[in-house]
Amino acid sequence: MRILADENIPLVEAFFGSHGDIRRLPGRGIDRAALGDAEVLLVRSVTDVSRELLQGSQVKFVGTCTIGTDHLDLAYFAEAGIAWSSAPGCNARGVVDWVLGSLLALAEVHGANLAERRYGVVGAGQVGGRLVDVLRGLGWDVRVCDPPRQRAEGGDFCELDEILRECDVISLHTPLTRDGTHPTRHLLDAGRLAALRPGTWLLNASRGGVVDNTALREHLASGAELDVALDVWEGEPQVDVDLAARCRIATPHIAGYSLDGKLRGTAQIYDAFCAWRGCRPEVVLDDLLPAQWLAELSLTEECDPQWALAMLCRAVYDPRSDDAAFRRSLVGDEQARRKAFDVLRKHYPPRREITGLWVDIQGDALALERLLGALGANRVGE
Repeated sequence: MRILADENIPLVEAFFGSHGDIRRLPGRGIDRAALGDAEVLLVRSVTDVSRELLQGSQVKFVGTCTIGTDHLDLAYFAEAGIAWSSAPGCNARGVVDWVLGSLLALAEVHGANLAERRYGVVGAGQVGGRLVDVLRGLGWDVRVCDPPRQRAEGGDFCELDEILRECDVISLHTPLTRDGTHPTRHLLDAGRLAALRPGTWLLNASRGGVVDNTALREHLASGAELDVALDVWEGEPQVDVDLAARCRIATPHIAGYSLDGKLRGTAQIYDAFCAWRGCRPEVVLDDLLPAQWLAELSLTEECDPQWALAMLCRAVYDPRSDDAAFRRSLVGDEQARRKAFDVLRKHYPPRREITGLWVDIQGDALALERLLGALGANRVGE
């Protein structure tokens, strides 16, 4: 069996090596000619797996090591009998850590108390749902907009316009859809951007097209009181340089790029591949995970929980380093900037997740215990 894989997918050889010959290519370089006689195609979000790519090929299984599937032509897969799998939830925790780091950075700029702001989460699936749990676990005021879930479950959901009108912080976590009952392309258009409360913080780590980037740039250029943190961009790897310059935080689509998330994605696709082949998985992710660089932290019962929140989050991830690297890359002509965008992603440094932290609390500190529980960190001795 011949397997073609995006070069940025980790551990492909460890998981798939016993099942066939593996060839790796840059994700944007996977075209019809590159497929050759491959029967298995493993991609990330940068490869458009369409009818045009696959028609007439030998591909029988497509795996995307990502949560999203907007780059997959699922209708054609069904027509052609091509099996496929995504990796729902694989990098969700990494995105939550990016949001937490961005909130801390914005709070530092403004001298704001995060506990006093009202949060609106738009899209409560694998990522947004986890974020809601963390924010509510911290005791913060959270509103949630998710029309598909509201329709299916009922419950305490809000309309989007209510969130835009009432929330101080808005974090977007929807898939990118163009059709259907609730299309999300340009969900935040010029009209909805204008409806945001002065002083709002807007974060987008879903898909670039969920926000009209041109309208956002013009809105910011007009002097709007809006702080923006963007990880995703319309037209990436081409990025609107002027828009990036007007963002408080700008990163190159790496919110979910934790090492754990990327390895988890490969493992999920491997399990789906084995199910498709009718064989038992023989490789286990836990056997391949490297040890944490930061083995353990210790806090005394006198520790201020707000200080502990910032310290624990930043011990794992601070988006300001990615912001600085991204801004340094936004030079030269368009071709150079496009190449730099992919280089940053390809050579992204190892980053772990808060859920892998172990913390020793010395003494009896209920507030710290609640903080660890909300963040998903582990307490030594439990």
